[in-house]
Amino acid sequence: MRGLISLLVLAAVVVFGARWMIETAPLQVFLHDHPGEYPLPESAPVGIPAWLSWAHFFNVFLMILIIRTGLTIRTEKRPAAYWTSRRNPGNRISLTAWFHQALDLLWIVNGFVFIALLFGTGQWMRVVPTSWEVFPNALSALLQYLSLDWPTEDGWVNYNSLQQLAYFSTVFLAAPLAVVTGVRMSGLWPASAKRLSRLYPVEAARAIHFPVMLYFCGFIFIHVALVLSTGALRNLNHMYGGQDAVNWTGFWIFFGSIVIMAVGWIAARPLVIAPVASLFGKVSR
Repeated sequence: MRGLISLLVLAAVVVFGARWMIETAPLQVFLHDHPGEYPLPESAPVGIPAWLSWAHFFNVFLMILIIRTGLTIRTEKRPAAYWTSRRNPGNRISLTAWFHQALDLLWIVNGFVFIALLFGTGQWMRVVPTSWEVFPNALSALLQYLSLDWPTEDGWVNYNSLQQLAYFSTVFLAAPLAVVTGVRMSGLWPASAKRLSRLYPVEAARAIHFPVMLYFCGFIFIHVALVLSTGALRNLNHMYGGQDAVNWTGFWIFFGSIVIMAVGWIAARPLVIAPVASLFGKVSR
């Protein structure tokens, strides 16, 4: 209880402090010159295409299961079953670890398709900064968020600079870090690469991999909270409905995706996973 009260007091101090700051003359000039976003190149596309919506859904679906299985791997002491590779009988891992790595591979494939289409269609200009103005505008957007006088949202045309930096960091920094550390910890890492293993020890990969997962958890929480609190129907229509309108189309598609994710979460258990895993190796208890 005391901790909750402390958090509420800290939040109040931050909000009132930010509101006081943005009312000062220098900050008023700064916010006028840097409203929170900068113009995109003239060739930048407008709107969110269907392929991006599908990639977004697959990314969230896989990421939730990856986080779940990753946490299970860290806590399970006696796995319900094990998986052994047919090509390498000495490679025996828990069924949960096999499922985690299989999900990782699907997530990587989805990521490569996303990146290829991102740069092939010009959508990259919406998530990759194209001007140094991104930094003062990101600071402006942050101050507006902290003061609860939030920046104007128009994600159909242009993300604010703080959003853009967050998306860029997630796609081009956090995701590659998750991949390179995950590969080092998996059976995909060549056991014969002794020198490479010394240069990149598995302990270093573990020390990075878990904080990256925590970053993704925090990003998902804040992302969903802002989507729902800054015009939920319009925002959901952007990503799920493929339209810049305020109606319930995007919401119901989003609701359907939540149901699919819930079914996937419930189905992610040895009874369901084992028959699939047995197609690629031997499952034993």
